Amino acid sequence: LTVARVASEKAAEAALLVNDPAVLWEDVCKAAEEALEKTPDQLPVLKKAGVVDAGGKGLTLIWNAMRDVFNGGEAVVPGVTTAEIDRVIHDFIVKNGATPSFLNLYGFPASACISVNDELIHGIPGNRVIQEGDIVTIDVGACLDGYHGDNAATFAAGTPSEEARRLMDVTRESLFKGIEMATAGNRIGDISNAVQTYCEERGYSVVREYVGHGVGRQVHEDPEVPNYGKPGHGVRLVNGMVIAIEPMINAGTRFVVQDNPNGWTVRTKDGKLCAHFENTIAITPNGPLILTDPN
Repeated sequence: LTVARVASEKAAEAALLVNDPAVLWEDVCKAAEEALEKTPDQLPVLKKAGVVDAGGKGLTLIWNAMRDVFNGGEAVVPGVTTAEIDRVIHDFIVKNGATPSFLNLYGFPASACISVNDELIHGIPGNRVIQEGDIVTIDVGACLDGYHGDNAATFAAGTPSEEARRLMDVTRESLFKGIEMATAGNRIGDISNAVQTYCEERGYSVVREYVGHGVGRQVHEDPEVPNYGKPGHGVRLVNGMVIAIEPMINAGTRFVVQDNPNGWTVRTKDGKLCAHFENTIAITPNGPLILTDPN
């Protein structure tokens, strides 16, 4: 049903008329892959959107732009409020002719999700002051010429604990392990398993309630890209697909809760640290292309 949902209505309906289950699966998978594929002329636009998301056309990453604003210091520094960080991101995206993807998306009230320490995702920027040793995840998207880019990273304010540093390093590396598997002919499960195996072998747990996704004219499209799974399973990757791979990894239990009165912020159930890294990737004949990288 998930695969049928991402296919065009007519293709799915036609496939459902087939009585042979094997034929049904093959037809629906083919229709899904065609529906998910981006045409070659769309990829440069997606690349532009991703570059603005990550830092601007020909400029440094958005995180470096934020460093400039904060007098050459780190993007995330003790004493800065999450609202100040969000304002820098919003102004930078708009200055580069794009629109913040997250602002008012499903009712979200800011341009960036800014989550601190045990907050995994969907932190709402506000008056919270970043403290020495905090780890801060910034998840941001930009829309340019009708296409979206989406990326995230976890940063340390000042000097992080060894526990925090290792968690960030492992989560970041797991993203690239997943990206390595994002090649035509592989399946979503190959990406998922690469992320899961790398993190679990190092003693971390993988969040299952939230996953990566397709990216294009909508910031969230099919297919879903879990950070756990079996190799050889899931939607087959074809050239032209564009997906966001985003490991969300906990230092303790994999379970998370959404019990904040704001109705958005998700945190680890046991209160331990978590990290989150994300890039938007295009599947190409030459291998995976990171669209949210200006270089």
